[in-house]
Amino acid sequence: MGRPMSENPPETLRKAALDYHQFPKPGKLEIRATKSLATGRDLARAYSPGVAEACLEIKADPKAAQLYTARGNLVAVVTNGSAVLGLGNIGALASKPVMEGKAVLFKKFANIDCFDIELDETDPEKLADIVCALQPTFGAINLEDIKAPDCFIVEKICRERMNIPVFHDDQHGTAIVVGAAATNALRVAQKSFSEVKIVSTGGGAAGIACLNMLLKLGVKRENIWLCDIHGLVYQGRSVDMNPQKTAFAQNSDLRSLDQVINDADLFLGLSGPNVLTPEMVAKMAARPIIFALANPTPEIQPDAARAVAPDAIIATGRSDVPNQVNNVLCFPFIFRGALDVGATQINDAMQIACVDAIAELARASTSAEAAAAYQGEQMTFGPDYLIPKPFDPRLSGVIASAVASAAMETGVATRVLDNIEAYKAELDASVFKSALLMRPVFESARLAPRKIVFAEGEDERVLRAAQAVLEETTEHPILIGRPEVILHRCERIGLDIRPDRDFSIVNPQNDPRYRDYWGTYHQIMARDGVTPDLAKAIMRTNSTAIAAVMVHRQEADSLICGTFGQYRWHLNYINQVLGQRHQQPHGALSLVILEDGPLFIGDTHIRSDPSPAQIAETVIGAARHVRRFGLTPNIAMCAHSQFGNLQSDTGDRLRAAIALLDAMELDFTYEGEMNIDSALDPELRARIFPGNKMQGAANVLIFANADAASGVRNILKSKADGLEVGPILMGLGNKAHIVTPSITARGLLNMAAIAGTPVTHYG
Repeated sequence: MGRPMSENPPETLRKAALDYHQFPKPGKLEIRATKSLATGRDLARAYSPGVAEACLEIKADPKAAQLYTARGNLVAVVTNGSAVLGLGNIGALASKPVMEGKAVLFKKFANIDCFDIELDETDPEKLADIVCALQPTFGAINLEDIKAPDCFIVEKICRERMNIPVFHDDQHGTAIVVGAAATNALRVAQKSFSEVKIVSTGGGAAGIACLNMLLKLGVKRENIWLCDIHGLVYQGRSVDMNPQKTAFAQNSDLRSLDQVINDADLFLGLSGPNVLTPEMVAKMAARPIIFALANPTPEIQPDAARAVAPDAIIATGRSDVPNQVNNVLCFPFIFRGALDVGATQINDAMQIACVDAIAELARASTSAEAAAAYQGEQMTFGPDYLIPKPFDPRLSGVIASAVASAAMETGVATRVLDNIEAYKAELDASVFKSALLMRPVFESARLAPRKIVFAEGEDERVLRAAQAVLEETTEHPILIGRPEVILHRCERIGLDIRPDRDFSIVNPQNDPRYRDYWGTYHQIMARDGVTPDLAKAIMRTNSTAIAAVMVHRQEADSLICGTFGQYRWHLNYINQVLGQRHQQPHGALSLVILEDGPLFIGDTHIRSDPSPAQIAETVIGAARHVRRFGLTPNIAMCAHSQFGNLQSDTGDRLRAAIALLDAMELDFTYEGEMNIDSALDPELRARIFPGNKMQGAANVLIFANADAASGVRNILKSKADGLEVGPILMGLGNKAHIVTPSITARGLLNMAAIAGTPVTHYG
């Protein structure tokens, strides 16, 4: 389910879709090498003679294919195009765009490599023979868009003969997501699987699989009424029957959908448009559950159903209304878990584990990333939010780990994962690019509870970050904002946290500490022209100043601000209140996480043209912070000049800074001045300056002016898909951090972990 198409798409949509498939190169897939092939030595290892070593290892032990080839992460999407959703029997070749799309989803959602294989074969047994012959190439098979009952035959043969997972997604993927949606719909309706009456339309592969799944979840067979184009499937019927339908035949004199729908608790439609009428809905039980999953037009439109049953709980296969039943919630992740434990099949226990994981995830608080992808949609568990959204990044870790656990528990796994929680963390890290790198920081933040005050406490990103802080750290959030606004927004976006119960609030409009706060601010700033009246006004309107005063008074350990406004505006108030008690901030360090690893950049915000002493200070602070992430600092000091080849202001200041650093006998590596390409390319650097102190590529770039540092930071974020952690404000003893307006809720959580780390020697 979940590929809505318009029967008569407007010309603009049609052209846009065709252009998407044609440009900049035809199709949606390409193959890329994972190993270097730049020299003769590379060629000798990749092909002859070196490749023979890998071949011989696999011949001696077939399991070695997992080590030396891509097979363990490679899935085949196989079809003959006989039942393409929404299009019917269009044949193998015409189905290729759909199969390429399926392969892209595997890669996008679960980082599984995939080949689409379209077979021009209509005989199910011959088709099964071809699929079985593919076993040496693939770690798993995803059967797709094969008509019923042929799909049952193909899957049965392949499962019996193959020793790798074979999964017909149209059957089992749909069934799993329907099972999860039904689990939560019954919870909302306060009904149980063992008691409900279910009426289903559509006796194809998906429909039969969904009914079998509902049986596994506790529905009684006698409570399932299956209808198809000929009416009720009843005992003794001979028209258009097969063993799969016969299993659900009722001993009844009723014959039509209209007759059997009376008092039904759940309607499950996998048939065609407008099969269910409002009059039929009116006959259903109180608070009916309606899954109208036909695409592109459902069995009944949601508005028509609610006109006669306002309390109906409705799901469709469409993305433009709530509760889309979409297979992408399931298939990438069930394959991810199966591949990672080398499962020989995807059994019932693994499928049920997937159902439970999806259902449970919907009942948890909504992830910030999913909320950002679906702005404006209500995403609080209830009638309009029964299952997670496809772009919820938690799906990978939650589902794949549940599936892997079930595979190991039921004995179909050929590899055992020693620590399932560590496995889940690895999956989360593959989705949240910062997760793995931030792990040492989070572990340190859990050691001592600290109070973190968020200056912009009404911001939705801050609220989501506050919930995550409570879930993942021992920190106590303090939010500055109006209590009624914060409460309303927590409820609107579906967060479990509540003011005063889970976090503290400072209300700028009415707080009993107001007199103490303006008095403290006036005491600090009295000789800088700040009058009592001005101090009062600032403590009513300036949340950054309020947060700084709280840290100054030791009512909070650290503050985070900057989700809106200019960086230096926030810095001004932090300097006023905290810079006079502590040393002045000496730099902002941005961590940008790239595909090939992390890169720290400084100083991006504080000093426009720092002196040599200030540059040296930034270098030392950067080295300290890099170590917080469990990394060894390898610092390149970058300029237009390269090892003295140009006389320039930036080069002169960097050389002077290096002289200052050399006199300190520091325990980390730094080198310069040099160009950025020399910093990141050890071979180039060695040709230009043999014997330089650095080994390997730099992981820290320090610049002699903020324009250069900020420019590199922004280019890496915008054009290299870099994810920023920071900026980290250095020099205030971890008392304050100023983020930028582009920060996400996940970014705020990362900054809270950094702010939540007790520091004694970090700058």
